[in-house]
Amino acid sequence: MFKSNTNRIIFFGSFEFAVPTLGALARPVRGTDSNGVKAGYEIIAVVTNSDKPSGRQKMLTPPPVKIAATKLSIAVWQPKNLKIENLNLIENWKLKIENCDLGVVVGYNKIIPPEIFNLPRYGMLNIHPSLLPKYRGPSPVQTAILNGDNETGVTIMQLAKGVDDGDIIAQKAYALSPTSTSEQAHSELFNLGTDLLIKILPDYLTGKIKPQPQDDTKATYTHKFTTKDGEIKNTDTPEQAYNKIRAFNPEPGAYIWLKEREKKLRLKILETELANGQLKLRRVQLEGGRSMNINEFLAGHPNFKENLL
Repeated sequence: MFKSNTNRIIFFGSFEFAVPTLGALARPVRGTDSNGVKAGYEIIAVVTNSDKPSGRQKMLTPPPVKIAATKLSIAVWQPKNLKIENLNLIENWKLKIENCDLGVVVGYNKIIPPEIFNLPRYGMLNIHPSLLPKYRGPSPVQTAILNGDNETGVTIMQLAKGVDDGDIIAQKAYALSPTSTSEQAHSELFNLGTDLLIKILPDYLTGKIKPQPQDDTKATYTHKFTTKDGEIKNTDTPEQAYNKIRAFNPEPGAYIWLKEREKKLRLKILETELANGQLKLRRVQLEGGRSMNINEFLAGHPNFKENLL
């Protein structure tokens, strides 16, 4: 007969890609750790972003993690920030975090200070979509594709005060295909990270895994990309433009400038094909218009060339 040990978890997350991790932690655990102990998890609360206006009607819309937590009957907290002085005003929530065994952070875009991430018994773990210390910061997946990398990966790390510099618990590599977009790779990386987290948690919680410090001398940092970064320029090679289009799909988007009825408009490049050193357009979207395949676009713009570079 298996021994059982239930660990209390508080989950920090907001975006759609964090929902599978929440769901995986909420499912009954079938496996055991290396001592034969069946480790179960009780998610006592979810911390997520505030509801925000969305759509043309500006209806208040909850973040995806809140929707998922509500369906799972898990308590939800939506603080504007996590400053400790605000937390002290809500003693109930401080006690919730303090009485947890572990915090799990996936896609939570607010700063969690040490006064909070040190409260759970085993600290907090974060899923980061790169092989740290490479690509710390806000855009690791976009940067890897932009640089033409063939491989990236996921890291389970302890939350620390610096930017993605916590001790490493586990890592797994992920192959980037020549056609991978940021959206596709991002989703697959967090699914991979979820599987890895579920696999290592029993041994982490029983002290079988020793956290490994990162080599800061090998660290590289990413930055948040803006619309300006998405411009395809005449100086870009076909490979550079192709990587830019894949990296900035769907946001902030890659584009060229097009003169339309005496106006200068962005032509967003949605899909392309790189073959024999040529970049062929497959799907585009003119600023203010709808997405269309290249043949449909060329029918209305006969002087435009299908080959971008």
